Amino acid sequence: MKWRGRRGSRNIVDRRGRSGGMAGGAGIGGAGLIVIVLVGWILGVDLTPLLGQLDGSDIASGGEITQADEDAADFVSVTLADTEDVWNTIFRDQLGTNYEPATLVLFKGRTSSACGGASAATGPFYCPTDQRIYLDTDFFVTLERRLGAGGDFAAAYVVAHEVAHHVQDELGILGEANNIRRRVGEAESNAISVRIELQADCYAGVWAAHAEDMFGSLEAGDIDEAMNAARQIGDDMLQRQSGGVVVPDSFTHGTSEQRQRWFRTGYETARMRSCDTFGSNAL
Repeated sequence: MKWRGRRGSRNIVDRRGRSGGMAGGAGIGGAGLIVIVLVGWILGVDLTPLLGQLDGSDIASGGEITQADEDAADFVSVTLADTEDVWNTIFRDQLGTNYEPATLVLFKGRTSSACGGASAATGPFYCPTDQRIYLDTDFFVTLERRLGAGGDFAAAYVVAHEVAHHVQDELGILGEANNIRRRVGEAESNAISVRIELQADCYAGVWAAHAEDMFGSLEAGDIDEAMNAARQIGDDMLQRQSGGVVVPDSFTHGTSEQRQRWFRTGYETARMRSCDTFGSNAL
């Protein structure tokens, strides 16, 4: 992905190097586990199955900002700016309305959000309460080393997926879906969550197609990186990696095949109307 030297977003709040507003040391306590379960409702990347592999040394509590941290922050800023330009155009051309961009909060180790605590263990997520995306750039290391999804466009796919949740929020889709989830049983709630997440994957594909046309930023192999990331963070793959049994009723994000297919659908059509996972009988 060609990103260096390009415009960055102004819609970033940089909390790195500050106190994160969460008490305690580096380990995951009981409250931290509850937070992980709660943000799973809106989490773009569900790391819950991997919690058993983590210990206190895996969760930072701040620390020095390295050059790698700065490079990752610059990359996120450019990617976020690309999503702003793309969704401004799509909202105008396909929906006839204006797009209000999301704010992205960068942190290192842990911080607080209107949806609860955020840490390295929760992964990036979108909080509809404050309309902000929360991202610890160390997650990109997790994405590559733990999940086997390296490459800058794999990271861009993650950012685009979280922005897609904001798009859903702007359109009223996310609020309506989550209101229904609160009134139904666990299995049905999980099924609705899968449709939310697959639509976000599809919207990420729509973004990729428009970014390619508008900026010429995609390079050979970039789509393959995104497809591999979608595969590695499928519910079935994560459950297998955690050594557990694959339980479809517990899925909240979709299988690897589903996530790849819906991203591909968005990329190949470049149209939001192709991403109606709620009206599709076959996911």
